[in-house]
Amino acid sequence: MDQESQNPPPGLRHLNLKKSFKLGIRSLLTACSKEDFSKAFSMFNNAEQEGLHRLFLQVITSMHENIEEQFESICRETEVGTILDIVEQFVEEQTLDTLSTDKTNIDVVEQELSRAKKDEIQYLTSMLDTKHRYLSEQMRMTRCCLKGWMLQQWPPSD
Repeated sequence: MDQESQNPPPGLRHLNLKKSFKLGIRSLLTACSKEDFSKAFSMFNNAEQEGLHRLFLQVITSMHENIEEQFESICRETEVGTILDIVEQFVEEQTLDTLSTDKTNIDVVEQELSRAKKDEIQYLTSMLDTKHRYLSEQMRMTRCCLKGWMLQQWPPSD
């Protein structure tokens, strides 16, 4: 078995690092267009420019391959993939911890809301009791007034 099949597949962060590196190298090494190259070597005739340009492309291609190989080698030596996998796992655990903390916060909010509802019910019940006592007293006084008025009216006078 080769080394590739023994290692687990690289994590997302490791893949992103490799992709970013390759894109960066490609853009740096292909930044010189053929027109720019011809302008830079305008003192040479067209055939010489073509030969120099082919040589330039071979050098750039070789550099590109060497830089990628060195990058891969450094990544293996420093175990970048393993480290990034650990970072990825740590971030995932932190995210799960945050969700756990949020669950705790939800529980606290639920308890506070329940307590607030109970307090509100108790307050409203107290207000109803107070209003009931007030209305009962008003009715008693009204009855007393009515009885007094009726007694004043009784016996009916003709």
